[in-house]
Amino acid sequence: MDYSYAIEQMKEKQSLGIKPGLERVLSLLEIMGNPQNNIKIIHVAGTNGKGTVAATIAKSLISSGYKTGLFTSPWVTDYREQIKINGNFIPKETLAGYIEKYCEYDATEFELLSAIMYKYFSDEKVDYAVVECGMGGLGDATNTEEKNIAVITAVSLDHTAFLGDTAEKIAFEKSGIIRENCPCVLYPNPDTLHVFEKVCRERSAELIKVDDCGDYRINNLKTASAVSALLGVEPASELVHLESRCERIGSILLDSGHNVSAAKALISSPNRLDNEIAVIGMMADKDVEGYLSIVAPHCKKIITTTPSNPRSLSADKLRDIALKYCRDVEAEPDPAVAVRRNGVSLVCGSFYLARDVRGILINMI
Repeated sequence: MDYSYAIEQMKEKQSLGIKPGLERVLSLLEIMGNPQNNIKIIHVAGTNGKGTVAATIAKSLISSGYKTGLFTSPWVTDYREQIKINGNFIPKETLAGYIEKYCEYDATEFELLSAIMYKYFSDEKVDYAVVECGMGGLGDATNTEEKNIAVITAVSLDHTAFLGDTAEKIAFEKSGIIRENCPCVLYPNPDTLHVFEKVCRERSAELIKVDDCGDYRINNLKTASAVSALLGVEPASELVHLESRCERIGSILLDSGHNVSAAKALISSPNRLDNEIAVIGMMADKDVEGYLSIVAPHCKKIITTTPSNPRSLSADKLRDIALKYCRDVEAEPDPAVAVRRNGVSLVCGSFYLARDVRGILINMI
């Protein structure tokens, strides 16, 4: 199957939407021979920081000479960036071959992608796979292995329609990756600590709690380092910096964070937002009010836009909300036009907006 056609086949499955539950992906993995049980897995869940922590753990393993798979989502620049071994994207022909073989089975896009990831890592005989949950944990399509090291990063409200409307409910969903008699490394989550302690007791899982240093960056690094200590490898000296996560491209700061915790991280040092001209696009199912109430007061002008995703909030509706927090707001539906406005210094609010414009921003340097 041609690679471009294969990716179109995957994208067509987006119409199936998000379907929590493991029945479909478990059935597909059974057909594949349950490859997820042939791999040593470090499974990372959390609301914020899980991609960064996962990539940092993978870096430590690679630096120590281990063949290491890394699964993160969503993609920003290249669809294949979600599945990597030792930093290299899954080859186009390999991914196309897996899609051709398994795309006809009943599975959503993310379920099929997760199953392919496990199959590829098993086929390539990786020493370790560092796997980032897509959403939640308990019903996430990645949550299929028998054993793992569970890692929980910062927990806060997000995906409330699927995971619950309180931090405790969301924490319980995240705790779904914790396995019987397996360790769990926990980022400082004082408000939900009792949830994880209870689950670990019930599953006879060792709970390794990271001390709170008062800075989410240091806490993320210490969380990754605690996993490295469990694995007996040298910890990374600094966090891996991912595309579109507080990424500086020329004079513009690009950030794909989309919830209140991400907003607080965005305005914190070292970003130091002040009098920004911002392009903001968001999904309609996010806490738009909460996000804008934190970020918008740091902007002297906001250009709202509509990311190319069916779940996007329209630029006009986003403008109406942003006007509560910033006097100068205008709507420009086309992200490519919006980011080319004079003086833009910040682009934020969604992975899908980052996907739309990151290449444009790089070409503008």
